[in-house]
Amino acid sequence: MGLHGKRFPNEKPRYRAARDRLLRAEVALRRQVEAVAAMRRKLPAGGAVPEDYVFDGERGPVRLSQLFERGDSLVAYSFMYGPGMAKACPMCTSMLDGLDGNARHIVQRTNLVVIAKSPLERIRAHARTRGWTGLRLLSSAKNTYNRDYHGEGPDGAQWPMLNVFVRRKGAIRHCYGAELLFARAERGQNDRHVDMIWPLWNLLDFTPEGRGADWYPKLDYGG
Repeated sequence: MGLHGKRFPNEKPRYRAARDRLLRAEVALRRQVEAVAAMRRKLPAGGAVPEDYVFDGERGPVRLSQLFERGDSLVAYSFMYGPGMAKACPMCTSMLDGLDGNARHIVQRTNLVVIAKSPLERIRAHARTRGWTGLRLLSSAKNTYNRDYHGEGPDGAQWPMLNVFVRRKGAIRHCYGAELLFARAERGQNDRHVDMIWPLWNLLDFTPEGRGADWYPKLDYGG
C-alpha cells in the first residue's frame, strides 16, 4: 500500500515500489532530524565566554555582548579567510553565498554574524566580489575568538566552525558548536557539519549523480 495516492506520468510498478521504500526512509529521516534538533534545543548552557571580545565591524568596533540585537541567541560562523591565505576558502564562500540570501529572514528570529581573521577591509573586499549584502561581517584580527572557539588551529590554520551563544540574565554562555567537524572521519561522509544550511549539497543529493566524490565549488568558474 502506497503512502499517498499521487502518481507521475508513465511510472512503472517497479519505480513506485522503490520510491515508496525511499519515502519510508525519508519519513524516518525527517523524524530523526527533528529528534536531533530537539536534543540540540534542550542542551544546557555551556561555559561562560572568557571575555567580551571586541571585533572590528562595518559600524566600528563592537563587543560580543553588543551583537545580541534581536533576542538572546547568536549564531557565529568562522569563515576561513586568514591574513596568511592568498584567497578566501571556496567552500566557505559557497556556503555563505547561499546564507547571504537568507540572512534577512534569519535575523527576524536570531542574530547572525560571520567572523574571519583577516582585516575587515580585506573581508569586505571579498564580500563585494560575491555581492553579499545581508551578512554582518566581523574581523577577529585583534582578539583570540577564533582560537578560543575552534575557528583556528594552534598553527594558525583556519577552520570552518559554527558556534551558537546564548544570553541569560545578562551573562553570555556558549550553547552549541558544530563539533561534527572534529569527529572521526567516516569514508564517504566528508565533514557535513554545516551541510544542513548549505543549499548546494542538499540540492545535489536529490540528483542521481549526487554530490560527487571529488567535486568541490570554486571561487571562479571562468565566466
